[in-house]
Amino acid sequence: MINAYSPSHESLELQSDLAGEFLLYLYWPQDHSTLLYSRSITELLNDPRVPKPLKVSNEGLSFLLQSGVVPPPKTAYQDIYLIGIGGKAQVSTQNGKVNVEFSHQFPFLNANRLPAEAMQPDEDLILQMLAEATISRTDQSKPSFLFHSAGKDSNSIALALAGAGWQDKVTLITHKSKGKADESEISARIAKQLGFKHQILHEVDQLQVEHHQAIEDYFIHAPFPCTDNVTLAYPLYAHQLPVLKGANIIDGGGNDSHMMTPPTTRELKVLPLSQLTHHASFMRHFAKSESLLSPLLRTPAEWGGLSGLSFADTKKIFPDAVNVYPHWKRESQIRKVWDLIDFKTDVYSTRTIAEVHIRKARNFADSFQSNLILPFANQQVAEYFATMPEAYLFDRKTLKNKIILRKILRDRIGLDSDAVGKMGWTYDSRSIVLHNWDPITREITACPLWYQPRVVKWIARTKNGMKGSGWGAGAAGRLLYRIYLLSSWFNASQYLK
Repeated sequence: MINAYSPSHESLELQSDLAGEFLLYLYWPQDHSTLLYSRSITELLNDPRVPKPLKVSNEGLSFLLQSGVVPPPKTAYQDIYLIGIGGKAQVSTQNGKVNVEFSHQFPFLNANRLPAEAMQPDEDLILQMLAEATISRTDQSKPSFLFHSAGKDSNSIALALAGAGWQDKVTLITHKSKGKADESEISARIAKQLGFKHQILHEVDQLQVEHHQAIEDYFIHAPFPCTDNVTLAYPLYAHQLPVLKGANIIDGGGNDSHMMTPPTTRELKVLPLSQLTHHASFMRHFAKSESLLSPLLRTPAEWGGLSGLSFADTKKIFPDAVNVYPHWKRESQIRKVWDLIDFKTDVYSTRTIAEVHIRKARNFADSFQSNLILPFANQQVAEYFATMPEAYLFDRKTLKNKIILRKILRDRIGLDSDAVGKMGWTYDSRSIVLHNWDPITREITACPLWYQPRVVKWIARTKNGMKGSGWGAGAAGRLLYRIYLLSSWFNASQYLK
């Protein structure tokens, strides 16, 4: 459904739901003549009142290159905005034009939580709410799949659905990663234990003609660019398992905001240092992206999962680029006196998680007309966890998170999350680049966004860097992969034609 606001209408306030299950997307043209808004990005972009081709925002693309994400309310497109967790838009008429003022206020500050003695979590209620949040959004005329791993989020949903008797209605699917990060065996064991069907999806190293076609089809229909490392795996999942197209897709994302995200041990050491080192921002104009100097120049806010090309390299290949440092410096200063967990969670959950990790799933669902379900982002679920005492959510000494989910899973299915450790689906993008060098670099050099003489030199430098070892080699591979993802989106997107 598309809503419209025109000059002379009464003022209104727009915001998404509490945890961003349903984001709001806005079309607000530069002449400020009107405002269209909708919960569906595809409906909005396909509306005849939104002129096509859309124009890429130089600022948005600059953020994607340097940070990996465009911070809301801005997007990769001119005139297209989004309102996510904590975001608001005050809409009014001024001098006969539509005026929109955006703001952000994180809704899950720890100061608003109950004291430990005031609440005892109800584990049965938690599982019941997760089941209801899933079932209420499921189209039962279509097959249903839960993206499953060894992690706390997807297993809590699986346990909730098992308790609701939905074993015959949902298939658990997992990605078989390379090396020690592989979770597929644990996933298969838990699926069998709970009585669910299980399917393993595999990485594809050497892309064939049919794989390239699946990837192009994905980028034609994906509403936004996305820099998540696993992005390319998703169209290949649909190729391996075509029934995913049009299906119910259940994803465990969406609780990092209301269950909080403690900093890592490394971040505890680096963040105080970054308060000082980021002031050497002039070095961003000279540092190479794969240099160890680049992480040292990050602002505190950028340690919330944000990274990318240096401004020096960005400016070389994209001459219209802007430096994103002032934005992240401002974001850091706003939160300078915040509790460190509030600081990390606000930036990480409302930018990196929402617009990288979950955007990857949203793009997949929008691309293949699937129904994405995010049970943890459900309003009722978020409200319950929003006031839960922090002792049940995270430990400031051990830096463990989601304490209550760890307990539920340990007690009910014997899953020891402490022993399993942090795994998560991984995708060997460096291998993809090396095994498919020619088609990937052709895609980049065919993209009109880049200044070709310099992008060719940058590709050659990156290839040499990937032959090495350590952080720099990995960074070189990830960044070339990012340029490929952005090039593929720009070259194929139906919204830019």
